[in-house]
Amino acid sequence: MRIGLFTDSYPPYINGVSTSVAMLKRALEKKGHTVYVVTVGNNAVKYEYDEKEHIVKVPGIPIGIYDYRISKIYPLSMINTMKNWNLDVIHSHTEFGIGIFARLFAKQFNIPLVHTYHTLYEDYTHYITHGYFDKSSKKIVEYLTKFYCDKTANELIVPTNKIYKLFKEKYKFTKNIHIIPTGIEVDRFFEENVDKKLVQSLSKKLGLTKKDFVIVFVGRLAEEKNVEFLLQAHQKIVKKHDNIKLLIVGDGPDKEKYEQKSKNLKIEKNVIFNGKAAWEEMPYYYHCSDLFVTASTSETQGLTVIEAMAANKVPVCIEDESFLGTVTNGLSGIIFKTEEEYIEQVLNLYNKANLREKLSKQARIQAEHCSSANYAERVVEVYKRAIIDKQEENRFGLISKIVKKVKGK
Repeated sequence: MRIGLFTDSYPPYINGVSTSVAMLKRALEKKGHTVYVVTVGNNAVKYEYDEKEHIVKVPGIPIGIYDYRISKIYPLSMINTMKNWNLDVIHSHTEFGIGIFARLFAKQFNIPLVHTYHTLYEDYTHYITHGYFDKSSKKIVEYLTKFYCDKTANELIVPTNKIYKLFKEKYKFTKNIHIIPTGIEVDRFFEENVDKKLVQSLSKKLGLTKKDFVIVFVGRLAEEKNVEFLLQAHQKIVKKHDNIKLLIVGDGPDKEKYEQKSKNLKIEKNVIFNGKAAWEEMPYYYHCSDLFVTASTSETQGLTVIEAMAANKVPVCIEDESFLGTVTNGLSGIIFKTEEEYIEQVLNLYNKANLREKLSKQARIQAEHCSSANYAERVVEVYKRAIIDKQEENRFGLISKIVKKVKGK
């Protein structure tokens, strides 16, 4: 197949969507498909086209939210080049910017369109409204999401049952929805594939010692990730054991706020704010740690949970449907509801090395089912379905035209 992946986020930018799309490209290419990527570049004027890697970067300008940039809706300069790709299917990974371009391009050249819904936009409207018109802004987001996904996409992919229910129960979505958890290249996190010397070097750089017990959070430092919950709870945890460290890997608009919070709580010696980490270095951070934790309820899936599990780390996650399909409570990780439960479970895992070992082995096994190869296989099946959808749509359109002509006579 000749496949076009359209996305606002792609490396070198680091986030879940960027990682997911880059991984999908590699996995599809390994299966013999030809894959093109259309994304946003960091140049506000010039187009970039890497013919060897099949990547087009449309000029983009920053919008003031993390590293995100917005592009032209319909970049005419690249149309002829992209037309010559002769795409069998387009797979969009964003509803706006490049996503709108994907919709227009697919319509103009009669190409099947598959869409993956990655982001719960309703949890992010406060970055635009700053608390004003919150209800109306969420309604607008809902309308735009429904319009893009229902009116234009031939097939829709969502990563979890949580998002499936959002579309079916709240948005009243009528087309096919395929639940396909996003895969990752799990093998790069496997213990046997990680250089132990580099892990030791990073551990030393972070100021960790052999007596330290490290729990790691990986993600954006922003309100929706509920990092404040982890800090509040950590104050109570270190009162029991002052060698338990919280390693926070990530950056974001609330980093300074959380650093100040840790000082106010007098736990700054037990909290390490690492900042953003390079994609290729991420396995070492997991292997510097003993547990992975998250209290975020804004995830569509939570790829960092799978990464941690692939690294044989026990995930301790807040109860949210995004994690329930990945973590089996008491078997491959721990699901908690309250701060009291969270603290109790962390301390229990700290005290029981045998329990950690048992859960971590099962975590690794469960993570192996989330490989990029398995993900790509399931996505290709959706592409085939979309192509059939488009063929049926075209036949129906042709019949309608003939009927109209006959009636006109």
